[in-house]
This record gives sequence, C-alpha cells and structure tokens, in this order.
Amino acid sequence: MDLDNVFGGETVPAPASHIMGQKLDSLSVDDLMVHIDILREEVVRLEADLVKKLASKDAAERVFGSPQEKLG
Repeated sequence: MDLDNVFGGETVPAPASHIMGQKLDSLSVDDLMVHIDILREEVVRLEADLVKKLASKDAAERVFGSPQEKLG
C-alpha cells in the first residue's frame, strides 16, 4: 500500500517554481517550505549579481568618472 497515495489519487509533485502573487490557499506546509527555499535561493542569486554589477560600475567610474562629475 502506498501511504503517500492513500486515497487513490495522483501524487502531486512539489512546485518547481514560485509565481509571484499566486494563491497560497491550496499549498501544504511542505509546499510553502519549498516555495520559501526557492525564494531564498533567488535572493542569493540576485544579491550575487548585484555585487558583480556594483563592482563593475565602480571600476568604470574610477576609469571614466561618475555621471554626477560630468554633469557638475
């Protein structure tokens, strides 16, 4: 007997992604934890890219000056 499928229905897989603003009513505690993990990983990815872009911007400003310096 499959204890994960006691009522004979299909086993619902955990979500592979999170859609911003989606309804959360039908999600289980485990599903919510998966969504939170997905979002945490995305925040880490975004922060890593931000660090790279800020470093690149800083390097460009050291070479070419900042846009404020050119206006003022």
